[in-house]
Amino acid sequence: MGKTSVAVKEKYNKKAYEDVRLRVKKGQKEVIQARADALGKSLNGYVTDLIAEDLKNSAGNGEK
Repeated sequence: MGKTSVAVKEKYNKKAYEDVRLRVKKGQKEVIQARADALGKSLNGYVTDLIAEDLKNSAGNGEK
């Protein structure tokens, strides 16, 4: 029998992505999720887009 689609996805994700744990104060997750929803993004997409934008801006300012 072949691998299940879940197992295949997990194997791919483990190879292609790294996990970063983020902790926020109680109640903040809902606020962040609401903003992501308003922008039509997933929570992960919203956070990674913010990080990417900050990194792009910091590179242009000579920051490390």
